[in-house]
Amino acid sequence: MAVTTEGYKYVLGSVLNQVLLHQSIIGLESAAALELIDEYPDVIIGCAGGGSNLGGLIAPFAGDKLTGKSNPRIIAVEPASCPSFTRGKYAYDFCDTAKTTPLAKMYTLGSGFKPSANHAGGLRYHGMSPILSKLYHDGHMEARAVEQTGVFEAAKLFAKYETILPAPESAHAIRAAIDEANACKESGESKTILFGLTGTGYFDMTAYSSYIDGTMTDHIPTDEELQPGFDSLPQV
Repeated sequence: MAVTTEGYKYVLGSVLNQVLLHQSIIGLESAAALELIDEYPDVIIGCAGGGSNLGGLIAPFAGDKLTGKSNPRIIAVEPASCPSFTRGKYAYDFCDTAKTTPLAKMYTLGSGFKPSANHAGGLRYHGMSPILSKLYHDGHMEARAVEQTGVFEAAKLFAKYETILPAPESAHAIRAAIDEANACKESGESKTILFGLTGTGYFDMTAYSSYIDGTMTDHIPTDEELQPGFDSLPQV
């Protein structure tokens, strides 16, 4: 969706429901691949920015969950420095910072929210897809926020053993997948874990360099830092 205003064009994707539904091909292909090896995920993990990545992955499995066919855990993983799900408000908000789009009910930090300057892992959007927000609000999905140094630690480990350098956004899901696998190791449980790996990190080498040379830091916004974004929410 492209919105033209004041002489410039603002392109908006991810958060819009039609974009998320288009991305459902990710989940459909994942389900078909798992069926070929007679597996079904116990845990499904995706990174959460605006939502199309996560929503596309979980689409068929969320359908199974809602109809009672199965009951997988669905985990949305977002950056602690941009915690739309875990610390946002469920409210009507603009989908773009220019405030030109129709309002959508979503988990949001407010369209006026700006992540800290040291935020390097992507997933910067202030809100979440209305579809995903509804699933989370009704208790069908979990959400967790992770700090970026832990995200890049997981990315480095994944690159070492899988020879794939993941995009920092994807590495949020990798972080949670590793944590879930370690939890299974400790409990002795056996679970099938599905996570979304979308994109490579070759265009994010500056962020990787920052992590490797030790200059990357974490920032968790205070309630006071989040308040200006909430103050920007439209009164509905």
